[in-house]
Amino acid sequence: MDYLSFEKPIEELENQLTKALELADETGVDMAKTITDIQQKLDDAKKEIYSNLSAWERVQLSRHPQRPYTMAYINALTQGDFIEMHGDRGVKDDKAMVGGWGTIDGKSYMFIGQQKGVNTKMRQYRNFGMANPEGYRKALRLMKQAEKFGRPIVTLIDTPGAFPGLEAEERGQGEAIAKNIMEMARLKVPVICIIIGEGASGGAIGIGVGDKVLMLENTWYSVISPESCSSILWRSWDYKETAAEVLKLTAKDMKKNGLIDGIIKEPLGGAHANPEAMFEIVKREIVKHTKALEKMSTEDLVAARMEKFFAMGVYEE
Repeated sequence: MDYLSFEKPIEELENQLTKALELADETGVDMAKTITDIQQKLDDAKKEIYSNLSAWERVQLSRHPQRPYTMAYINALTQGDFIEMHGDRGVKDDKAMVGGWGTIDGKSYMFIGQQKGVNTKMRQYRNFGMANPEGYRKALRLMKQAEKFGRPIVTLIDTPGAFPGLEAEERGQGEAIAKNIMEMARLKVPVICIIIGEGASGGAIGIGVGDKVLMLENTWYSVISPESCSSILWRSWDYKETAAEVLKLTAKDMKKNGLIDGIIKEPLGGAHANPEAMFEIVKREIVKHTKALEKMSTEDLVAARMEKFFAMGVYEE
């Protein structure tokens, strides 16, 4: 397990607990009281640390190397019956954007999301979760397929942004994202968007227009990353923590400003601390919201979705 800088007290207590358990096992000495005391201190430390996280610390948690990525969620939710679809029918198959059919409790869903790699080789293969225009066009193709068959759509957002390379711009990165935003707004099936890690810029909003937009507790959603914001405003990355605070990018900030519909609580310690519990929580949220959305008529569904996004940024003096 990798530990972030603010998790050092937890690391020390977990090391103590491991040593106490090993000593009890090797020597047969009754260390029940010691183990119980350490466990209590560990629980208290976790509650104290994770209940007082700064915006920057939540950004760090969203990038934790052991945090489950999109395919981990999809495979867990669908119990291995996921059928991946490939290609945008124009240029190529973008490995940073995955999508396909899967079932939850016997009900079919179209799953779409950005996939990061779990090691150096896979990160390069997945382009670090940064999709090219063909990735967004593939996503739109799959959304239209789901609409054709009347199936709900679930998008899982986890990207540091759309790929900013010259070739991506040459192939119409901005147009691809803009078209997705327009088309998602008027899809005639339920659309549930869940930010499971990083939700950066147009790369996130390109698959982020839905009836329900939800954020996991330790994720962020913003037009720009704290590092890039710091670089632009202060000409240095040294102010990234300040940038994270002023950007108001945490789930609580986004909910307070009416930009998302709900926050999904993570297990104590973050999604990486107990992935199985996290998968089950996300599954319950998807099922709950799907049932509610399917009770609405197509016209009401689309009208409500459009109204929600049209209202963002509107104010009266």
